Amino acid sequence: MSELLLVALASALAGFIDSIVGGGGLVLTPALFAVYPQAAPATLLGTNKSASVWGTAWSFTQYARRVSLNWRTLWPAVAAALLAAFAGAWAVTQVSPAGLKRALPLILVAVFAYTLMRKDLGRTHRPRFVGRHEALAAAAVGAVVGFYDGFFGPGTGSFFVFLFVRVLGYDFLHASASAKLLNVGTNVAALVLFSAKGHVWWQVAPVLAAANVGGSLLGTRLALRHGAGFVRGVFIAVVGALILKTSFDALRL
Repeated sequence: MSELLLVALASALAGFIDSIVGGGGLVLTPALFAVYPQAAPATLLGTNKSASVWGTAWSFTQYARRVSLNWRTLWPAVAAALLAAFAGAWAVTQVSPAGLKRALPLILVAVFAYTLMRKDLGRTHRPRFVGRHEALAAAAVGAVVGFYDGFFGPGTGSFFVFLFVRVLGYDFLHASASAKLLNVGTNVAALVLFSAKGHVWWQVAPVLAAANVGGSLLGTRLALRHGAGFVRGVFIAVVGALILKTSFDALRL
């Protein structure tokens, strides 16, 4: 029971972080591996997805009520992200992600530095494209990050947010709302694969999902109340934590 309580608390914190800017996997995944060290890694990853998909979906519904979203742009991006996530999951069975694991800290440092240097980045909502061009740009973001999520995964939500801000010209609040929808798609794709292989603890999943939704509710309310500037600050903090975590993982290779 104490083990379940610990991972439930971790799931709530993960939902809180993930609902604002992504990166909840920084909390829940290490917690699952620490509490259940003898379990198969795929089972822990599948159980993580079984919780995060609900928190992300709940968070998105809250954003959608308060933030104006361009559905014609987002649906093609969701489809691209979902298909690319399947492709990435297949690719990881053929090619080792070790090279990407070593390069990831450098990529995150570049994202971190760029965001800090551009003080105005993501503070105002000024989409760069319209109509079909915006849909194509969003689909490209969905495909690239979706493939990454299936192939490797850490920081997927944060990459979605950054690229919606940098490529499409969204502010951080609109980018976070849009990222949630795409992240639901990639999470569903991963969960289907893990479920088909029997890598989900369904007796644990409902508790983690409920805790994740609770954390998402609080995080979403704070993001909507305080706006793009608040989301930008959390984004910088999460990317900084991702740099430390991925650097440590790369050094252990």
